[in-house]
Amino acid sequence: MSRHNLFTSNSKKNTGTFCFFAKLGCVFLALFLFFGKIIMPQYLYSYNAALLDKMERLESIKEPKIVLIGNSNLTFGIKSELLEKAFGMPVVNMGLHGSLGNSFHEEMAKVNVREGDIIIIAHTEFADRDTISDPVIAWLTLENHPGLWKLLRTKDIPDMYFAFPDYAKRALTLWLSKEGNEQNYGDVYSRLAFNEYGDIAFERQSSQLDVDTFFTSDRVAVPTINDTCVNRLNKLNQYVTERGATLLIAAYPIADVAVTPPAQDYIAFQEKLQESLDCPVISDYTDYFIDGSYFYDHFYHLTDEGAVLRTNQLIQDLQQWMASSQE
Repeated sequence: MSRHNLFTSNSKKNTGTFCFFAKLGCVFLALFLFFGKIIMPQYLYSYNAALLDKMERLESIKEPKIVLIGNSNLTFGIKSELLEKAFGMPVVNMGLHGSLGNSFHEEMAKVNVREGDIIIIAHTEFADRDTISDPVIAWLTLENHPGLWKLLRTKDIPDMYFAFPDYAKRALTLWLSKEGNEQNYGDVYSRLAFNEYGDIAFERQSSQLDVDTFFTSDRVAVPTINDTCVNRLNKLNQYVTERGATLLIAAYPIADVAVTPPAQDYIAFQEKLQESLDCPVISDYTDYFIDGSYFYDHFYHLTDEGAVLRTNQLIQDLQQWMASSQE
């Protein structure tokens, strides 16, 4: 084959490939517009839809505030009203589903950052791949709410693209069965279970767990750390600091049960974390050892009494940090 014929063949091949992906993109866009206008949303009262209310509160506050960032250890483990009374600052609990991943949660910390804000990260793990852990869960959260799409980074778009068919199938099923957007009162995992701060307000008087069998070594483990998470948090710290706010790291509730690793393992983890991060780690993780009877239905979720214990400890941590930073 001559060079001319080879060039022509390659050009046709490249053109054909481009046309294929262009058509595929048009099909996806048409489907997305159809779902966006006709089908979505179908999860308007789900647990993750509480992000709509959290974002509204976060964006509405014009004065210095305390913002809590992390997974459901916050939604089921903080009494924001106690925190607000202790410091005289409005509190926004942005905690949400752990399957969204650290990087997704951290994007919330960039919303409406103002001078004097205190942004507290309470991750349960400091090693990740810098991705949305479960893009389908992200779709169930964002749906067709443009105000939430700002939480997506450019690098998240391919994963969201490939997850859309799974979400679309679920949404279409709910739409056809007319079971979507149900206002599920009486369910702790519902948008309606949250209060105005973003805490789960559903009454949790006692544990639903068999502590002796539920807590295993894989459920109660010392967090790990990787450079991916550390570097991203340090960049976030720079972003926050440049706007006159402060980024802090606080501990999460740790079940104090038979399989809990020894305190010195958590101390070693904390020392490594402090060495790695540019922002202060204000908690002694061993102070967050909480008896297993205070955990509600998950190894990060607390009963009401447990949430009070954890919040009071966080208040002490913040008070000590404030005192030391003024010296």
